[in-house]
Amino acid sequence: MTRHQKRLSVPKSWPVERKTATWTVKAGAGPHGEAGVPLLIVLRDVLGYVDSRKEANYALNQGSVLVNGDAVSDVERPIGMFDILAFTEREEFYRVFPDEGGRLALTPIDADAAGSRLGKVVRKTQVTGGDFQFTLHDGTNVRVPADEAGEYATGDSLVVDNETKEIVAHFVYEEGALVTAVAGSHAGEIGEIDTITVTPGSGDNAVTVSQDDGEGFETIEDYVVVIDENFTGDADDESAANRTESDGGDDE
Repeated sequence: MTRHQKRLSVPKSWPVERKTATWTVKAGAGPHGEAGVPLLIVLRDVLGYVDSRKEANYALNQGSVLVNGDAVSDVERPIGMFDILAFTEREEFYRVFPDEGGRLALTPIDADAAGSRLGKVVRKTQVTGGDFQFTLHDGTNVRVPADEAGEYATGDSLVVDNETKEIVAHFVYEEGALVTAVAGSHAGEIGEIDTITVTPGSGDNAVTVSQDDGEGFETIEDYVVVIDENFTGDADDESAANRTESDGGDDE
């Protein structure tokens, strides 16, 4: 199986230009499925910290690049929505957040905020022993005692400590909640849920979202994630980390 990926066919969420070269690196196995962006693209095309795969491998071998609190060594490791990237030697920290159009961008955060990450609950199952397992959008599983599991539901968002893996905050999916759209034509937009319309049968539930400018939008339930103000970042930040495109090169 080739380790290459044609630029023209990469997912829309990938922050790469599609016509500057034919090939780019292919994401390896891991979280976020096909939407996951290889770490090499983040280091090279978004941040500009390296110029090649060789330089990226050298940087990772220093053990100072962390994803969700863990040192990574694979340049093809998929990076996706709400992941936390830490560059300890630089003392720089970023949260992956949806940009307008659905592309992934990096929002600078402080060291304290980098200690935990947000995940949307996509599945809730009871496991052996009676505890409940909550599966988050990136495939991560969080185990909760049975007597506490009733507090959480599918569609809610959980903030999980990167070190202890414990839940440190909980945002309920309900009318009035602050959400961001992570897919669809309104990806990257933020607002409050006005109404949740449950569709009978197997159809997608609809969500109507209001915004401060009075515009608002409607999308499907799967496309929104509950957040709070701390996850919106600074829209006026001019940091190079917020760039979503770069000329880039091939994967060598």
